Amino acid sequence: MATVAVTDATFDAEVKNSEIPVVVDFWAAWCGPCKQIGPSLEELSSEYEGRVKIVKVDVDENPMSAANLGVRGIPALFIFKDGQVVSNRAGAAPKAALQSWIEGAL
Repeated sequence: MATVAVTDATFDAEVKNSEIPVVVDFWAAWCGPCKQIGPSLEELSSEYEGRVKIVKVDVDENPMSAANLGVRGIPALFIFKDGQVVSNRAGAAPKAALQSWIEGAL
């Protein structure tokens, strides 16, 4: 399963009301580090299919979701479980580090 694009309008439905944990990637097309972690998140999305949903929020097109969570820099990653933030991190990281972070939050 590929990552899912989420907007301010669909954030609650896709993230807060999800039956499974959700990793939210706040990113922008102009952000180099965001582009670096993109392929890793796509791979992890397939590996965690059915257990974890990975979504992407373009902060330029959807500023409210980022503002509501106090995002000041990107990439910013959040893990939601049962509608609540259980972990977050900022900046790019290798796939193994992202996977370890996700596993630690589950």
